[in-house]
Amino acid sequence: MAELVYRPVIGAALTMFKALDLKIDTQGSQHIPRQGGAVIVSNHISYLDFIFTGLAALPQKRLVRFMAKDAVFRHKVSGPLMRAMKHIPVDRAQGEHAYEHALSALRAGEIVGVFPEATISQSFTLKSFKSGAARLAQEAGVPLIPMALWGTQRIWTKGRPRNFRRSHIPVTIRVGEPVEAPADQFAGAITRRLRGRVQELLEAAQRAYPVRPKDAGDTWWVPAHLGGTAPTPEELKAAERGDGIQ
Repeated sequence: MAELVYRPVIGAALTMFKALDLKIDTQGSQHIPRQGGAVIVSNHISYLDFIFTGLAALPQKRLVRFMAKDAVFRHKVSGPLMRAMKHIPVDRAQGEHAYEHALSALRAGEIVGVFPEATISQSFTLKSFKSGAARLAQEAGVPLIPMALWGTQRIWTKGRPRNFRRSHIPVTIRVGEPVEAPADQFAGAITRRLRGRVQELLEAAQRAYPVRPKDAGDTWWVPAHLGGTAPTPEELKAAERGDGIQ
């Protein structure tokens, strides 16, 4: 079936990235299957993560159907595009509908993209993973493809202004070998194994990243444990409780 909207959107994104002269370094795309269903699982540090995750699948000539909160589908601009690209709306009050939609897509041989942290990590470290991705892979009989992104937070992330005027920002993408999801294993155990693999890929992406905070002139986008000034997970939890960041 022709993708009358998805491919032009990809073309527009690639044109924008070329204009910004983004330095995109992708390794491991060969781990994404050329045929058949799979669940891509990535960390979540930017509003643009779905675009870069999708770009990693292009060398394999695959399009990714992302699960995204339903508010995006209600927006007057993004809504029609998301529906035309056959992405999957997630209403947290009725999550079973999104689950069945994603399951049907996987069984039809599609690739589904999931951000199991559910929300953007403002500490830029991995949050806990929901088990939905593992359960989908188990029920559909497809592999999980771990992925890690780094640098996307410098373009547009939660709590920061968009940075579309600054060019030459590097983005590092690492795709790992498939993680199997046997039906006879607990989804929680698979999820822990998957999160560990994404963590390894994230650390690899951070090591490979060509810019250090002192070179960039700022440190807000670097986790505290790496010497940056991003809030720690503990500080963010305290702020959510109303305790404030100390």
